[in-house]
Amino acid sequence: MLKYLTKSILLILFLQHSSHLLAFDEGDWIVRVGPALIEPNDSSDDVEGILNTGVRVDNQVTLGFTIGYMFSSNFAIELLGVTPANHDLNGEGNIAALGKIGDVDVFPPTLSIQYHYKNLDNVKPYIGIGLNYTRFLNEDVSLSLENALGGDTDLDIDDSWGLAAHIGVDVSLNKNWVLNAAAWYVDIDADATLETGLIERDVDIDIDPFVFLISIGRTF
Repeated sequence: MLKYLTKSILLILFLQHSSHLLAFDEGDWIVRVGPALIEPNDSSDDVEGILNTGVRVDNQVTLGFTIGYMFSSNFAIELLGVTPANHDLNGEGNIAALGKIGDVDVFPPTLSIQYHYKNLDNVKPYIGIGLNYTRFLNEDVSLSLENALGGDTDLDIDDSWGLAAHIGVDVSLNKNWVLNAAAWYVDIDADATLETGLIERDVDIDIDPFVFLISIGRTF
């Protein structure tokens, strides 16, 4: 996906030759929307009590959007949101043969402070750093995992707070419309508990995804 993002940025930059001067001013709002890829850079501890095991989180494509406000000609605050994405959870190590062991809906809004570079005609790159809050919803366990654990099993994943960093570039199509390519790295820790009867098993998963967004935006 990083290769795809790079090609998209190059295409956007190529379009600058037929575009208008891009200038975000203090007080402007910028709204962008487009497809987003959530690509976990994940790792996992053992499932408690079961040696040489782990959990992997799969990629997902969903609809992403950003809402930004320029509080000066260089600095902005921006909210990244996505429609909740359903991610499969897959077994690793000694439980890899179980395949999919569950799934969960992930809702990870991220609020960032950005610095926008100026004096680059109709191209406006920017960088940002911010805070992520992730809520996990509709946690489900597969029948194969329940059979392995010996009965009905509930999955609960705690909400996560973490830092985020990102880069992006806007290129104007006209006075109000822009094309955008952006990428985020987000610190997301999923502290999960599997409860089978009276037995609880904890597993800590570092999801730490890259989020790639290709979008079209409008200033107001």
